[in-house]
Amino acid sequence: MDKHIIKIVTLLGFIAAALIIALLVFAPDVIFRSQNTEIQQPRVVIPRTVSANELSVTENNAERMVYEEVMMSKAAMNDGEYLLAVINQNFDEDPQEEQIIAYRKPAESDGPVYAAYIDFDSQIGSYRRVWETAAAVTKPGTLNIYTDDLIGDRSVCLVIMGMNSANEQTLTVFRKNSGPGPVSSTVLSPVSGQNIEQASPPEFDANTDFGNSQEIFHKIAELSIDGSIVIKEIPRSTAYQIMFSPGDSYSIAAYGRDYASSNIMDQIEVTYSYNPVNGLYERTGMAKIPGSQIEQQQVRELLSGSAGKFESFINGLWYAVSPQGSLNKDQFIYFDPENREIIFHGEDTYQVFVWQTSTPTRYGLQIGSQNSSVATLIRTISIELGSLESVRISVREDVRLKIGVSTPWNGTYRKANIAELSDFPRNEPAVSHFDAVYEGYIGRIAFSEDGAYQLTNGASLQQGMYAFFTMDDMEFLELRPVNILDITRDIYRVERPAETESISSAGELTLHRVRIGTRRVQELHEAAISLTKAEE
Repeated sequence: MDKHIIKIVTLLGFIAAALIIALLVFAPDVIFRSQNTEIQQPRVVIPRTVSANELSVTENNAERMVYEEVMMSKAAMNDGEYLLAVINQNFDEDPQEEQIIAYRKPAESDGPVYAAYIDFDSQIGSYRRVWETAAAVTKPGTLNIYTDDLIGDRSVCLVIMGMNSANEQTLTVFRKNSGPGPVSSTVLSPVSGQNIEQASPPEFDANTDFGNSQEIFHKIAELSIDGSIVIKEIPRSTAYQIMFSPGDSYSIAAYGRDYASSNIMDQIEVTYSYNPVNGLYERTGMAKIPGSQIEQQQVRELLSGSAGKFESFINGLWYAVSPQGSLNKDQFIYFDPENREIIFHGEDTYQVFVWQTSTPTRYGLQIGSQNSSVATLIRTISIELGSLESVRISVREDVRLKIGVSTPWNGTYRKANIAELSDFPRNEPAVSHFDAVYEGYIGRIAFSEDGAYQLTNGASLQQGMYAFFTMDDMEFLELRPVNILDITRDIYRVERPAETESISSAGELTLHRVRIGTRRVQELHEAAISLTKAEE
């Protein structure tokens, strides 16, 4: 009997050993899951306030759970602080993931955005802040934060971009130290080039205990300019990609107005390059960039500092311009300020973004937007006026997740005329302006031959410009109010009795509100407006 037991135990031992060997060969992560160091790509999350008409963006419960998990700070926030952005990344290849957070103190109305580094403290068994400092950004809605290897030596650089209270574009770059950081850092002004001493150890809260931690990051660049700032990324060699050799450093370009020129559109480009001797970005070049000769009064009105005026200017379809100067009708961006949507279309790419914020800049507008399908995909769009028919667009994504081959959205775009819209035949009617007065439940509307109209309903008055036009064998009326700030234009499809020869001779008109864009004519399914010509 004992021999049988010994045989059974021996057989079971062989089976168990075989299973363990099989797991080691085919599924080692099952055995060593807890010991493995998980190497992750940076995950950047920027919380946004979601309004009622944007609830569909985050309706997916599973996505919302993941979103809420990654946007939480690993260390408790202090009183009066609220999160703006979170970066989860393993910065030092230890078993735990570190975190960088950006936050704001509401008590400081014009105060800066702060960045903090959160690491795991094995002595207390939890996460805590070990470094924090202030950046140049003061407008949270313009914040763009990410990590990248700007130097080319695979070090971690924290890049914080955005705008300050003076509507200047700002850039602050911190480099993660491999050892103790410097006591102070010198940053160059983008205009004068004079040295500006920046206090490097930040002034921590008196109640916060950071132990004997060294300076985790040190500042290597900080710029602010009444224009735009671009990090000029360049392709790096295969040797860099396979970690065999270092790569070239990225340069930084700042574009501001040329105050020595009478043309508002003339700019100065200031270039900054990394100096490995002192570990800072220094000014290495300056060049004048002549702008388009546009009517200066029109430019001043367009760039008056009002986001609404520039939104009205970019409203509609914009085609990408190829390096040869021709229109690329396979790539376009459609701006819809009225419905707060931005559509990106390129080759097989079709993306819809919710238009969230608009901040005026020296030469145009900076837009904050969120993908309508992927809540964690935030896109910042900088638009600069090139001419009255063209703009320069720069797009930055807060989540640097490359899915397939992304369309390069940066470049020059030209506004599409109605006649240029894809297969949109547009023929002017025999009469687009005429003298007539119509009445309906919306009130009394008077059309004039000079293209002006007035709509009165009791004590309210709306006035502006109008035009009748035909498209796709349909007749339309476009109203552009000039005294209503939140309305840029209204378009109506017009129905009239079949026996009438033209709109001007019609005694009755029925208006159906529509939208004209990349999807051709879209009915908005609002109540029809019936108008009857008033007796003279």
